[in-house]
Parts: sequence; C-alpha cells; structure tokens
Amino acid sequence: MKKILALLLALMLVLALAACGQSAAPAAPAAQPAEQSAEAPAPAPAEEPAPVKEVELIVFAAASMTETMTQIKGLYETANPGVTITYNFDSSGTLKTQIQEGAPCDLFISAAPKQMNQLDISCDSEKNPDGLDFVLQGSRVNLLENKVALVVPDGNPKGVESFDQLIELFKAGDVFFAMGNSDVPVGQYTQKILAYYGLSEDDLVAKKLITYGSNVKEVTTWVKKGDVDCGVVYATDAFSAELTIVDTATKDMCGQVIYPAAVLNVSTDPEAAQAFLDYLKGPEATAVFESVGFSPAG
Repeated sequence: MKKILALLLALMLVLALAACGQSAAPAAPAAQPAEQSAEAPAPAPAEEPAPVKEVELIVFAAASMTETMTQIKGLYETANPGVTITYNFDSSGTLKTQIQEGAPCDLFISAAPKQMNQLDISCDSEKNPDGLDFVLQGSRVNLLENKVALVVPDGNPKGVESFDQLIELFKAGDVFFAMGNSDVPVGQYTQKILAYYGLSEDDLVAKKLITYGSNVKEVTTWVKKGDVDCGVVYATDAFSAELTIVDTATKDMCGQVIYPAAVLNVSTDPEAAQAFLDYLKGPEATAVFESVGFSPAG
C-alpha cells in the first residue's frame, strides 16, 4: 500500500514539473516593413486649363443679313467661348465708305460684288478705280445668292401682280414705287430691271412715281406700312417682314445677286476672322441662311 502511494506521489511530481517547464512560445516579432530604397514620387499636380483667348470680331454686313447674322452670332459665340461678335449692318455702299475712311473692321460681307471689288487691289482699275487695298488676298469668297423680289403691302390695294404689270402702271403714271438708291445694291439691281424694260429712271422720278430708300430695310418698311404701292427688295427681306412676293427678277433682268465676303487686311485678328468666315460656309450657318431664302453661291 505504501509502495502504491509512493508511486502516485512520484507520478504527480513528474507531471507538475513537466507543466512548469512548458511556457508559451514568445510571439514572433512583427515584420518590419522593408525600408524604401527611394522616396515615391509625389503625384503630379493637375494641369490648369489654358486661359480662354478673348477675341472681339467686328463684322460689317449688308442690311439684308440682319436677321440671319444675328441668329448665327448666338450659335457661334456659344460654341466659341471668348469670342464676341459685333455687327455693323447698313447698305453695302455705306459700309464700303466706312471701311475706306478707316473704320475698324475684320470681316466684310457685301450684297453685291461691286462694293467688294472697290476694296480689292486684285481687281482692275475699272472695278477698283481708286486702287484701294483692303481685302486680305486669298480670303475672298462668294458666300451667298439671293433673289430680287417685287413685293406689295398686305391686301395688295393696287393689284400689282408682276414686273410686266408694274411697267404698264409706270407708263400710265398710276403707281408709287419704292427702290433703293443708286449706292445700294438692291437699288442697282432695280436700275438694271428698269433698263431691261427700256424705262428712263429720270423720267419716272420727274413724274414722282419713285421714292428712294437709303437701304433695303427702309424700302421694306415702307412697303410693310403701305406707304407705297409696291417695291423691290430681296426675297430674304420679304420673308423676314412677311411681305407678299408677286414676282422675282430673272438673271437676264438684273444678273445674279451674289454676296461676296472677305477678311480685311486691316483686321486685328485675321485668323479669328477667317475661322468665322469658314463657319459661315459650314452646314450650321448654311441652314440658317437657307431658312429665309438664301442659297449657297454657285
């Protein structure tokens, strides 16, 4: 019995010593991050947008383009931030004189070749008798074509139906007619129509059958108000003023109605002026022109 107890005590002692001899293994030290051989490059700063170039373009355009060019101005300025377009609308003859006298202008659009020719040094002395040199060579284009129209007030109280009938009313002294003066392209086209029919403009004036407008818009206003029995304007002006067109002139009567355009060599920013002229030849501007009756010049 004593031997058994001694054995049990000896076994317990061995187990106790074994338990005391075991200890938890120390935790492995946390791995230290490897030292970087070189500092990581700092992120590149975001590039600042280039500043918008501020440009003011001064455009001289025939009065008959007022509505279309005003609409195009909004389209172009929206698509080209920083560009501001300033217009000067008047008769082509008046605009030509202002350019000749030193008025600032980047782009000129005339309602007839005559006024552009008078500023273009590449034209001969018959077309440019003063030898003026304002057109930037290589920039001139025939931009648009228009039509010359015989228009009447609402209700057509005189009953004018055609150019042929107008001529008979002239001969009878029974009409009051409005046309542009001789410095205005629409007036020059009208003079050709009168000559085509063999009428003397001076005789008609002496009989007080004709009154003259300083530009096509003035003639349009007189017809619209019924101050005259009829008048000759461009088809586009008739459209914009909602006038009734009773006849249009043929090429034989007055020739083609071509609107030339050119950057001027006195422009302060010819590249921007050329960019705008290119836009005027493009599809977006062409759609605006065609909506009122202009067509691209052939």
